Amino acid sequence: METYNLVSLLGIFLLLGFAWLCSTHKKAMNWRVILWGTGLQILFAAFIFLVPAGSKLFLIINDVVIKVLSSAQTGTEFVFGRLALPPGTVNANGESSLGFFLAFQGLATIIFFASLMGILYFLRIMPLLIQGFARLFTRLMRISGAESLCAASNIFVGAESALTIRPYLDRMTRSELTTILTAGMSTVASSVMALYVFFLQQDFPTIAGHLVSASILSAPAALVMSKILLPETETPETLGVDIKAEYTKEQNVLEAAINGANSGVKLVVGVTALLLAFLGLVALLDLIVGGLGGGINRLFSIEFDWTIKNLLGYLFYPFTLIIGIPAVDAMEISRIIGERLVVTEVAAYQDLSAVIKQGILQAPRSAVICTYALCGFAHVASLAIFVGGISALAPGRTADLSKLGPRALLAATLACLMTAAVAGTFFNQSSILLGQ
Repeated sequence: METYNLVSLLGIFLLLGFAWLCSTHKKAMNWRVILWGTGLQILFAAFIFLVPAGSKLFLIINDVVIKVLSSAQTGTEFVFGRLALPPGTVNANGESSLGFFLAFQGLATIIFFASLMGILYFLRIMPLLIQGFARLFTRLMRISGAESLCAASNIFVGAESALTIRPYLDRMTRSELTTILTAGMSTVASSVMALYVFFLQQDFPTIAGHLVSASILSAPAALVMSKILLPETETPETLGVDIKAEYTKEQNVLEAAINGANSGVKLVVGVTALLLAFLGLVALLDLIVGGLGGGINRLFSIEFDWTIKNLLGYLFYPFTLIIGIPAVDAMEISRIIGERLVVTEVAAYQDLSAVIKQGILQAPRSAVICTYALCGFAHVASLAIFVGGISALAPGRTADLSKLGPRALLAATLACLMTAAVAGTFFNQSSILLGQ
């Protein structure tokens, strides 16, 4: 095993140790959750990265996602014409692309994927997959069926995962609520995942497979980190019990496709609103911080780039090193991981795509590990969405959710970093998983 792989392996336990230092009850650790959650991650990553059958399955999934994404392109080109053509491409009429437009090329694909997910739910494919993961988590880790089901749902969907356990939200323990929030913020919805594939596919051919892998790995990581930061000290109502998901089934497949597409439109509007608001707010904050920092530079005769991205880069720099990013790329990657906290993972993946295109990264493992670290809704905007959304379903728990939110955001951030460390442990530069 190479040196950086060993660093990533050590990083897994350093992250667990850091979470323990931040725990509310350091003597109440559920070792079954910690050991099985960490073990499941390592076993799955080893299967994907090291076992030939796992690698082939990975490539099949990657190819399926890419082909489905190309199908989505048909609808966007019909509606938006040349605006929907990715840079450097030409359509059937010989018209060339006008350049990159996030709204027409990236965000529009979310609607297609949301509609597809609606159909998969109607056909009972998604419920069966979710129920399978939920039973695995419940039986191996001995946690409540409600939080297992929600964590399993978050592998495939986003904020709507809370709807699957709506009847239990009012009676959940504080630890369970933390897990629900953490699971939501440490994973990404399948519909939004298509957007990240769009950003990176050209320079990272197997990005789709890695994102699917990251979403699966992050579910047990979320359970581990949430249970360390806020251990269970009460008795959950559904402890060790398998429960069925609550969801409304449409009358036919056409209705499922229509409702899915409508949900996708709402998601696109939500993502657009977040980008408009938070990118603008961060730019404003950068002006304020830059002005104050400029005064400090003049006062002490120093040179420092006073921006939010740079400051967060220094904050995340130690974590970037311990997950196995080579020192030569660590500062650049830490800025990208850090900015996700305030400007969402969409902007962070765009920046990752930019540094890959520009050839800034020196080590191939840096891009791969960063892909896993970014694969989660672990940012301030998402925290507001999940707390607000679950509060609407269980108004009586609003106060608890508001208090638990920041701790869940920390747990989600650590879960994403843990997933990256696991991927870094098994990274192989000659692996077919890099598409080389």
